[in-house]
Amino acid sequence: MPELKLVTRDFERAKQEDIRTYEAGGGYTMLARALRDFTPETLVAFVKDAGLRGRGGAGFPTGLKWSFVAKNTGKPIYLLCNADESEPGTCKDRELIDKDPHLVIEGCLIAAYAIGAATCYIYARGEFASGAELLETCLAEAKQRGFVGRGILGSKFDCEIHVYRGGGAYICGEETALIESLEGKRGMPRVKPPFPAVVGLYGCPTVVNNVETLATLPRLLEMGVAAFKALGTEKSPGTKIMSVSGHVRRPGNYEVRMGTPLLELINDLAGGVPAGRKLKAVIPGGSSVPVLPADKCNCNVDFESLASAGSMLGSGGCIVMDESTDMVWSTVRLLKFYEHESCGKCTPCREGTGWLARIFDRILEGGGKPNDIELILDICSNIEGNTVCPLGDAAVWPIQSSIRHFKSEWDDAVAGRRRVAAPPWSFAGQEAGVGA
Repeated sequence: MPELKLVTRDFERAKQEDIRTYEAGGGYTMLARALRDFTPETLVAFVKDAGLRGRGGAGFPTGLKWSFVAKNTGKPIYLLCNADESEPGTCKDRELIDKDPHLVIEGCLIAAYAIGAATCYIYARGEFASGAELLETCLAEAKQRGFVGRGILGSKFDCEIHVYRGGGAYICGEETALIESLEGKRGMPRVKPPFPAVVGLYGCPTVVNNVETLATLPRLLEMGVAAFKALGTEKSPGTKIMSVSGHVRRPGNYEVRMGTPLLELINDLAGGVPAGRKLKAVIPGGSSVPVLPADKCNCNVDFESLASAGSMLGSGGCIVMDESTDMVWSTVRLLKFYEHESCGKCTPCREGTGWLARIFDRILEGGGKPNDIELILDICSNIEGNTVCPLGDAAVWPIQSSIRHFKSEWDDAVAGRRRVAAPPWSFAGQEAGVGA
């Protein structure tokens, strides 16, 4: 099964990061078209009609999100590009920035025009040092060419874009924690409502969009609504970049139509499970979504299909695990990550993840108790849905699904019938996720 390269189609073009190469390939012509052929209102309606959904995790309709922006408040409107890609198993946004930075910038400009924003911040994850430097270089080129700044392309549209580097906190991928960090505060989520579209950065109307979402906009304008919707499913149109990692022969980013069978992505594009071993489980949307056992993987890559299968598309971080994987150990590794990344604002998450970690450590050391699984699930239920942001849910969904689908392994671990240890493909002491 071939990829359908839409957003990633120019990744292999030499010197694509150079603005001259980008312009030679049609770069910034869709920005010009947006300014010439659309008003902000009709551009919002265009994106609404296309059904483009956010590619960062929640899948909220992009045009609808834009339409919520409070108008005529007398306050500036801000656009924030969320490049704080922190979800384990996901590496698509980093590659978009590294291989086609001007596409990301053009997408930011189109979105800023649509919502009436004169200022855009690209919030880059702290570890993306080279990517942030590249974006700054590209922004300087774009400004020199008249694509960024005042009176863009001779229009009345003004927009400045700034790169802001975060400190590497997972929580800052949540839009309100990102806003807090951007304001110079500790990255902790806000209670909603009010939503950022009404009260966001500096108390002003704000839209936060993911890198992949914004990079899709020039392609959407180029092909039109009907052609874009024809690529995917009715409720999940377009393409999705999937980051496939773990036990596959060819890990990497693959752009596929929404609705592509998950097993085709794993077996055809990523080469399938190596060494003659069998598929055991897949985390299809980044480490925060429920795990699917192999017999539940006969589903498609889109929001609705994965929800029906009992998981989520999320950010598209597809983590593949073969039959050598100890599901208890891998789940503990994920929980330890979320315990470490909890910002501490909400008691259920702050205390609950630590409590779970202590129970897991005791089990791994051979001290399991008969009621441990019941206790673990009780703690999970008291965290789920009881935190300001979804980090609490992200911490417990992998645990709940692992116990549900692989109960015998958990029973054996608690009863001490077998020793649970790091598998042979891990490195002693390495703080890494599944398949590292």
